[in-house]
Amino acid sequence: MQTLPSSTQLGITVLRVSLGLMWIAHALLKWFVFTLPGTAQYFASIGFAGGLAYPVFAAELLGGIALLLGIYARQTALALVPVMAVATWVHLPNGWVHTSSGGGWEYPAFLIAASIALWLLGDGAAAIKRSPLLAPRFQAA
Repeated sequence: MQTLPSSTQLGITVLRVSLGLMWIAHALLKWFVFTLPGTAQYFASIGFAGGLAYPVFAAELLGGIALLLGIYARQTALALVPVMAVATWVHLPNGWVHTSSGGGWEYPAFLIAASIALWLLGDGAAAIKRSPLLAPRFQAA
């Protein structure tokens, strides 16, 4: 008889899937709304190489899909933290609220926290591919 996942595992899954959907939405915003050339222009306007828009888009889209499906979810969440760390840094001068002109920093900062939480908690239920690589190792008290 197959056992049902615990409420904790289901909660982690909700976190993983919602993060995955957010990353996919973030990537598709660059594709459909700002366009990739427009995103490249924005990157250049804030001092980054415009060409970085393309690997950032790919990381967001592929990372989001990996999180959604549960493919190395904790490692993917950890790998995406630097993308949001840069976004937080870019939006820092705009203030706290993300609806501020130019966008605030609280949303990307929260996504960093949520990604680190997923890394610490694990992959959740219904993950396709798991790995202990880069998983935190804590000793029980």
